[in-house]
Amino acid sequence: MKIILVRHAESLGNVDELAYCRIPDHALPLTTMGERQAIEASIAIRELLVPGPVAVYVSPYLRTRQTLQLLDVEDLAERTVAEPRLREQDWGNLQDPVEQEIQKRQRHEFGHFFYRLAHGESGADVDDRVASYLAELELRMLRQSDHPKTVLVVSHGLAMRLLCRRLFSWSIELFESLSNPNHCEYRILERDEEGRWSIDRPFAQWREAPDGSSQKPSIR
Repeated sequence: MKIILVRHAESLGNVDELAYCRIPDHALPLTTMGERQAIEASIAIRELLVPGPVAVYVSPYLRTRQTLQLLDVEDLAERTVAEPRLREQDWGNLQDPVEQEIQKRQRHEFGHFFYRLAHGESGADVDDRVASYLAELELRMLRQSDHPKTVLVVSHGLAMRLLCRRLFSWSIELFESLSNPNHCEYRILERDEEGRWSIDRPFAQWREAPDGSSQKPSIR
C-alpha cells in the first residue's frame, strides 16, 4: 500500500497575508506562480501513480482543488473525494490584520500544537480529525477489495505533518520542530507486508526536538 502526500501550490494567502482580510481562507486561489508549480510537479506525481488505479482525497479548499486539477491525474483516478478532514487549520476570523499578528505571536510562544486560535482550531484539533481520516483510510485499504492500494492526498503543510505524526507516533515536541514542506512538495508513505509504514524522506527541522526524539523511518 502506498500513500502520496502533496502540499498545495502557492496561493494568494502565501504572498499577501492581507488577502485573508478580504477573502475567506477556503476561497483563496493559486497565484500564477502556484499554477506553474503544480504543472511542473505533475510530471513527478504522475510517475509515482502510473499505471493506477488511484484513490484521490483532496482538501475542499480552492487552492488544493486547483492544485489537483493542474497535477493532471484524473485519468488515473478510480475515485476522487473532497475530504473536509484534510482542510487547513481553521484560523477563525482573520479580518483584523493586527489581531492576526497577535495570534501568530501568541501561537509561536505557546506552541503550535495546543494553542487554540480565537474562534478557530488548535493543532491538536487538526490532529484529531486527520487521525480519524487516517484510521478510516487504512481500514478501507485493508478491507475493501475494490479500494485502490495507491492513494494520493492533496492537502496542506500542517495536515501533512500531523498525518505523519499520527502514523509514526512522533512526539508533539518533534512535530513542533518540523517545518512545512514547500509548495507541491510530496512525501511517499509505504506499508510493507508486515504492516510497517515507512517514509521516503524526513521533513526539514528548524530545531532539534526538545525531547530528543527523531523522525523514525518506520513503525508497526
